[in-house]
Amino acid sequence: MSFMEFKNICKKYENAERNSVTDFNLTIEEKEFIAFVGPSGCGKSTTLRMVAGFEEITSGDLFIDGKRVNETAPKDRGIAMVFQNYALYPHMTVEKNIGYGLRNMKIPEAEVKKKVDWAIRILGLEEFRTRKPKNLSGGQRQRVALGRAIVKNQKLFLMDEPLSNLDAKLRVSMRNEISKLHRELGTTTIYVTHDQVEAMTMADRIVIMKDGVIQQAGAPMELYENPVNKFVAGFIGSPQMNFYQVSVSGNEMTFSDGRKIRLSMEAAARLKGRDGQMIMGIRGEDIKLDSDSCNAHEPDQQKAVVENTEIMGNENNLYFTFGGSLTVARVSKDEVSRIGDEIRFVFLPEKMHFFDKNTEERI
Repeated sequence: MSFMEFKNICKKYENAERNSVTDFNLTIEEKEFIAFVGPSGCGKSTTLRMVAGFEEITSGDLFIDGKRVNETAPKDRGIAMVFQNYALYPHMTVEKNIGYGLRNMKIPEAEVKKKVDWAIRILGLEEFRTRKPKNLSGGQRQRVALGRAIVKNQKLFLMDEPLSNLDAKLRVSMRNEISKLHRELGTTTIYVTHDQVEAMTMADRIVIMKDGVIQQAGAPMELYENPVNKFVAGFIGSPQMNFYQVSVSGNEMTFSDGRKIRLSMEAAARLKGRDGQMIMGIRGEDIKLDSDSCNAHEPDQQKAVVENTEIMGNENNLYFTFGGSLTVARVSKDEVSRIGDEIRFVFLPEKMHFFDKNTEERI
């Protein structure tokens, strides 16, 4: 049996018209780092709260370390939780905040001191141990909250959007700290976030949710390269995948503005017998402006006028209208175009994704 098993977990609140979580099925192995991601209201935090025991499971079974825990009290589930708001005691110092839970568990003071000293050292909080929360930065307060969790030495960490209150620079550094901490402790971790970049950079596997239902679960690059539907394709990746309403006939694809592109042999074979209206998606980095790519696919070379640019430093994003849709091409920092410039580009034919127009499932 896996370390954790979700079997047909459902959650429906009283008087609600529909479930908040529906038929959630997932297995998690020991020491895995799993991220639950999705838009607001998709059910990811509700699922985490059912794992913690803060929300009652309407139906289904939840197993942790081989034990069914549906009716088990939160304190007996072997979990430690880090919340979005740090929930530190303002009148306590760093070391007292970290050790508070251990003292409540009646652990001998010598053992408490040993664990607190270890947490302070591993989190780089030595110079702040006697400070109170009001004298700490957001990142330092977050580390104190992490310290309070790790000293309990539980088998399962639950993190509910722990970085959402930090600025962009701090979020990057704290992502690295949490990842490092996970590698050092080897504790099974479930991490809830709405930020797909956090999920992509930190997790072993990502679970993407929408309307309380798992859309796809897998390794970050598996989801990026092989999304099962249009929602996953658009949610994972920054900038978002470009989508077009197209009509396919044989090995030719026609966009809504009448422009045509030949399909690769692989794509034509995959779409054989499915001529007609569908959705084509392609990522910005697979739209090429360089001369080698344009020459290699010259018959399908297209033109457009740049409407906006984003200079990112290591790369540039170019925005233009094509095929009836606003399109973004992700190009190298050396490919500089200005607003109003006419550009020539090609779509890499082997990088096109196709989705059913009605179901939005990947073809």
